[in-house]
Amino acid sequence: MPKFFVLWEMNPLETPKNPEERIKGWLALLQLVVTDQKAGLIKDWGMGAGGNRGYSIIEADSEAELFRRLLKWMPYVGFKAYPVLTAEQTIESIMKAVADMQPPK
Repeated sequence: MPKFFVLWEMNPLETPKNPEERIKGWLALLQLVVTDQKAGLIKDWGMGAGGNRGYSIIEADSEAELFRRLLKWMPYVGFKAYPVLTAEQTIESIMKAVADMQPPK
């Protein structure tokens, strides 16, 4: 299954100014993270010490499925997503590229 490296950032325009509302919102979003981790949808997740951005490693069948999953976080969180290769996939790609560069026999 394809993996995606996802950088996320909280949308400051959607962050409540009231501390109680802000804490309630953060905890609700974090509960969604925990639920998705338990379901195996999020493989790894971390927040930077600054508290407003972080990363996720997510497995999804396609870019469209990843987009569908990320929609539940919008507009509170913005994303940049990058498909990533495993070490084995990288080795296989390099070997195929080398083979493709060989002159025909």
